[in-house]
Amino acid sequence: MIPTIVPIADAAISQSLADAINNKTKPLGSLGRLESLAAQLGLIQRSTKVSIDQPAILVFAADHGVVAEGISAFPQDVTWQMVENFLGNGAAINVFARQNGCALHVVDAGVNHDFGNRAGLVHRKVANGTRNFAIEPAMTAQECATALEHGMALARDLPGTVVGFGEMGIGNTTSAAALMHTLTGQPLARCVGAGTGLTPDGIRHKADVVAASVARHAHAVQPLEVLATFGGFEIAMMAGAMLKAAELRKVLLIDGFIVTSALLVAARLQPNILDYCVFSHCSGEHGHALLLEELGARPLLDLDLRLGEGTGSALAVPLLHAAANFLNEMATFASAQVSERSA
Repeated sequence: MIPTIVPIADAAISQSLADAINNKTKPLGSLGRLESLAAQLGLIQRSTKVSIDQPAILVFAADHGVVAEGISAFPQDVTWQMVENFLGNGAAINVFARQNGCALHVVDAGVNHDFGNRAGLVHRKVANGTRNFAIEPAMTAQECATALEHGMALARDLPGTVVGFGEMGIGNTTSAAALMHTLTGQPLARCVGAGTGLTPDGIRHKADVVAASVARHAHAVQPLEVLATFGGFEIAMMAGAMLKAAELRKVLLIDGFIVTSALLVAARLQPNILDYCVFSHCSGEHGHALLLEELGARPLLDLDLRLGEGTGSALAVPLLHAAANFLNEMATFASAQVSERSA
């Protein structure tokens, strides 16, 4: 069952937060985006004292059958090899998560590889990758539902107040582009990018594959139908985890293009989920800026990242701490006995 997500709007709490923020020892609005971020955190947690407690990053990994169409610059084996890198603490997300005090959870949502029992790996494999959506739907309705349920259960069991999202899956920018095109109606050329590093000819081929696939599955129009037809197990599992985390009033840290495509599906199911989202960065992947615009999102960072893995989510955590700490700890004019005019 899809969780019901309530909006965070609350006039009384909003006023209390505005008063708390505006009475700090600073000129009005001088902390810029940190002020609106602090207000959002306060509304999510329904308090003028907010907590960035036990932040966690969930990295979902899965393979995609559409790789058979030659839409990636890298072979499918790179998915499981990168999962091994995560487990060996050698990837960028390991470095950034460790640096910023984030618990890292690596989830096998559907990798075409048998990892066996491994410390640090969460086993939620639905199947060994999706089917080739150029020929048939990527998932059955039941497989899609299972992935959503697994994601919800993972989010439900997480401690803390902040959940960041990341992914790994060769071929998943093709899946994300198909989801974006189908659910937003944006021209395909604005949705398809280089992914793992395709040449201009490769990008054109990728767009042709998506165009033919969308035409083949023109019946898929409802969000869950679209997700089952074009999505990946990691994308569906992320969508489920996002929905449950928002229902539990956690802060959702949204990473790049693929993570945002999962959010797009979740937002089509429960639009209020966007209230709980902090968009960490604007990816260098073609299509992400437009997808953020579609969602009315303003990212915190613009570093030309296009790695995935949840790296942008981890890098945004210090900004959450900064917003929470100034709200919780900074003196007010009254407490500091400073004239507001002097500021």
